[in-house]
Amino acid sequence: MTSGPILQELVLFALPLMLGNVFQMLYNTVDSVIVGNFVSKQALAAVGSTTVIVNMLIFFFNGFAIGAGVIIGRSFGARNLEKLHDAVQTTMAATFVLSLLLSAAGVAGVRPMLVLMNTPEDVFADAALYLRIYIGGLSGLLIYNMGSGILRAVGDSTRPLYFLIFTCLLNIVLDLFFVVVLKTGIAGAAIATILSQMLSAVLILVLLSRTQDIYRMSWRELRIDFPILRQIVSVGLPAALQLVLTSFSNIFVQGYINVFGSDVMAGWASYNKLDHFIFLPMQSMSIAATTFVSQNSGAGDEHRSHRGTVNAIVLTCAVTGLIAAALYVWAPGAVRMFSPDEGVIYYGVLFIRTNVFFLLFNCVNQVLAGALRGRGDSRGPMIIMLSCFVGLRQCYLYLVTRFVANTPRLVGLGYPVGWVSCCVIEVLYAWYRRRQRERAEDPASPAC
Repeated sequence: MTSGPILQELVLFALPLMLGNVFQMLYNTVDSVIVGNFVSKQALAAVGSTTVIVNMLIFFFNGFAIGAGVIIGRSFGARNLEKLHDAVQTTMAATFVLSLLLSAAGVAGVRPMLVLMNTPEDVFADAALYLRIYIGGLSGLLIYNMGSGILRAVGDSTRPLYFLIFTCLLNIVLDLFFVVVLKTGIAGAAIATILSQMLSAVLILVLLSRTQDIYRMSWRELRIDFPILRQIVSVGLPAALQLVLTSFSNIFVQGYINVFGSDVMAGWASYNKLDHFIFLPMQSMSIAATTFVSQNSGAGDEHRSHRGTVNAIVLTCAVTGLIAAALYVWAPGAVRMFSPDEGVIYYGVLFIRTNVFFLLFNCVNQVLAGALRGRGDSRGPMIIMLSCFVGLRQCYLYLVTRFVANTPRLVGLGYPVGWVSCCVIEVLYAWYRRRQRERAEDPASPAC
């Protein structure tokens, strides 16, 4: 990514990554569609309400993966092959340890988290069962994510996509078999998902260990190089904390939603599944920006890094705007995929049409944060996003539900409040950091 047309490089990298994210998102979405149509709306509410807990564990791990990707991408851009090799071995060794720790912690925390979210009685048992099975087998997803992250850091976002498409299609078949044929209910949906994710982990490990490229993982040399691990953590920990605390704050948002009962919960779950799909272009381009900037910064080309960031923002806003417009128009049909219940459809459409266009602000947030992390600056985006997505959002929800009105629409607006405020602050911060770099390169330039 250090040469060639910038927009073309970003698109060629981000497109298979986005398709991969679509198929990865389908894992949990298929669970929701199948249990919503073949089990009950309570089962749909259970699967939907557990997403924030699962995401909290995945996001913590993904922060670590961001740090590893930056270090590997820089080493690749600078052609430091020895450090690249050591970084890959360290990354995968730490992944095996961390995935087991997160699975154990997640299973132990299932009941307290569901209580914290004010989960209703008619949903609680299904939610607890689904979570324990899903989190117990979470290692497969985490290992796949890290292995594919290593490949993305060196510019390969295509082969992980093939594995993901195959295992996602397998998940659909297994979901239908367990839930529709064997009548195992919500437990069958969870089992189908973790079996498919385990297979994706096996495939990515086989690829990494058998390749002859410079990023090969060697089982014999698998060890943790603590100086490299410290570099990974210095970049990844702020990103992990930001992602985890934002996800944790969404547990409280879910708590506000759960007060309204299973119809609103299921409608919110449907909205969230669709919202996550709209989020994919910006998420993919954020990772592309991180890789692009880390490689070009490693190669010493700051001008190309800046141009890549601007191109990524414009492209992401254009794609997200088109998807948002389509979903606004076809919102009822989109929600009906998850449940035929009229109450669920009403609230799902309400949340979609209230929030969907505000996601354009989040395009700027995600791409800018990715570009800043690519330069090694994870702390700034972390502080800004936590302040807006956690602090300001929770203040808004507390004040509006107590002093204005406690309605589903006003609670749902908690997300856009965080997105818009974050966009304004992060743009100003990115401009300030760029001026700092320009002054460092040219001390005679005027102060900002």
